[in-house]
Amino acid sequence: MINLTESAAQQIEKVRNDTNAAEQALRVDVVDGGCSGHQYKLGFDSEHDGDERFESHGVALLVNKVSAEILDGVEIDYVENLEGSTFTFSNPKATGGCGCGKSFSV
Repeated sequence: MINLTESAAQQIEKVRNDTNAAEQALRVDVVDGGCSGHQYKLGFDSEHDGDERFESHGVALLVNKVSAEILDGVEIDYVENLEGSTFTFSNPKATGGCGCGKSFSV
């Protein structure tokens, strides 16, 4: 299961409304890439066969079966600071990450 913080859920709803994706769920995927091997990918999408569907703070989340194993237990937060704003991922299954924080290994 994936958990959103309240801050992340609010930002997702704002982006969804700003992009006319109000009827779509947030898709969370793990893709190959980065210097540590894997990266997180967020986007809005409709449900496909084989997707797992979750809900957190009123936001519908979609995950494909391959990504679901890696994302089980992840918490997604949204932070704003002097350097900018971003979604952050706290993944208990991650065994390492790169220096820039954009990729991880499991």
